[in-house]
Amino acid sequence: MTFHDHLLSLLIWVPIIGGFVALTLNGRPVIAKWLSLSLSGLVLLLSVPLYVSFKPGTAEMQFVERSAWIATLHADFYVGVDGISMPLILLTTFTTVIILIASWVNVHKRVAQYFAAFLILEGLMIGVLAALDGVLFYVFWEAMLIPMFIIIGVWGGPRRVYATIKFFLYTFLGSLLMLVALVYLYLKSGSYELEVFQRMPLSLAEQTLIFLAFFAAFAVKVPMWPLHTWLPDAHVEAPTGGSVVLAAVMLKMGGYGFLRLSLPIAPDASRELDWLVIALSLIAVVYIGLVALAQQDMKKLIAYSSISHMGFVTLGLFIGFQIVVYTGRTSGIELGIDGAVVQMLSHGLVSAAMFLCVGVMYDRVHSREINAYGGVVNTMPKFAAFMVLFALANAGVPGTSGFVGELLVILASFRANVWYAFLAGTSLVLGAAYTLWLVKRVIFGEVANDKVAALVDLNGREFLVLGLLALGVIAVGLRPAPLLDVMRSSTQHLAQQLLVSKIAP
Repeated sequence: MTFHDHLLSLLIWVPIIGGFVALTLNGRPVIAKWLSLSLSGLVLLLSVPLYVSFKPGTAEMQFVERSAWIATLHADFYVGVDGISMPLILLTTFTTVIILIASWVNVHKRVAQYFAAFLILEGLMIGVLAALDGVLFYVFWEAMLIPMFIIIGVWGGPRRVYATIKFFLYTFLGSLLMLVALVYLYLKSGSYELEVFQRMPLSLAEQTLIFLAFFAAFAVKVPMWPLHTWLPDAHVEAPTGGSVVLAAVMLKMGGYGFLRLSLPIAPDASRELDWLVIALSLIAVVYIGLVALAQQDMKKLIAYSSISHMGFVTLGLFIGFQIVVYTGRTSGIELGIDGAVVQMLSHGLVSAAMFLCVGVMYDRVHSREINAYGGVVNTMPKFAAFMVLFALANAGVPGTSGFVGELLVILASFRANVWYAFLAGTSLVLGAAYTLWLVKRVIFGEVANDKVAALVDLNGREFLVLGLLALGVIAVGLRPAPLLDVMRSSTQHLAQQLLVSKIAP
């Protein structure tokens, strides 16, 4: 047995166990913080071999581990990664370290529990991304709700109870239908392995019901219009760290669920219902972009921006079917999936940075209202430079990560239907409108009031956090090839699965 044979187990259980240890340090917050940061840093280092030792030329699962778990259910602790899940795990480990550093002096009550909650959440999210067993996937998927529920409910704003209950009910109830689908697939196949589900022939009626059951869980998590209403409330009431992990990683679980379960298990139903997902995605891109323009709260604006940008993810995943219908070409499926995955990773970096920028200003002024600011560049030039960079990335400016994913999805849309591309392209206009409008009113102009005049620029900790995210945004924007090379075999394999009917002859 080698180190690589247990790498995924370490990535999952080190933060979870470490989080429970941190819970016992309630009276010693400094020790709890250092323990949490050290363990999250260790997990980040442990995730590096996933990339370094990853073999990009194959679609096979790598770093696979399997051991007996619940024998009566034929459920195993079965984990592995491919070119789709591995980059998302790296995003998760990187984001967690960023959150803990950013929260170092901003949490004043139940400090040990706060840091412990993020450690436990990190392990559970990695578990979702690595799970190859249906029961294991579902357990990690539902368990993610618990630490997030606590983070918003304990450290959130004045309406945190309302936001927490709404978040929990939406995500939990949608996931119950996923459980029903998984149980049906088990009864039909005798196994909970996702690979078995993907190979199993199913009638179109079966696939349709299974697809809709999965859709209920994943569309809420993305979230897709009109199931999005829980997200702005959750973001506004969550502490800065909660908003960052929610936008940067947890929303990506919905897109990942479509990739890992919905599309390969029910490809025929996905083809039949692609019009529905495309329509909802385009509504999210256009309508929610217009809603973002009307916001006066910075967090709400960024939250609605997240919904609009995640519409590109679901659009990219399902636009490939339309390309086959209209042109008969299959390469567009891979292009759309590549764009969707890159968009997930880019949005993880950019949305995390935007919420952290709001957190930096809120710590000083204690207001999220746009009207409370103006002329911040005069007193915080370093901060202003970072925020302008992240705003440009959010608007999809070339040279930033935000451009790459959106460009790939728009190119895929052009191959299917020029009107799809036109509507998707409005996101670039609307994104520039609401993001640059935000920057104009908050960053530029004359100093608006005494509070802005008294602002102090970034300290070393804040500069480190925003600097690391800026490097990620620029690196993906200028050289996306390494990321695309890692993904290519997995996205090609998924595209091949989608082109083969599973309806039994």
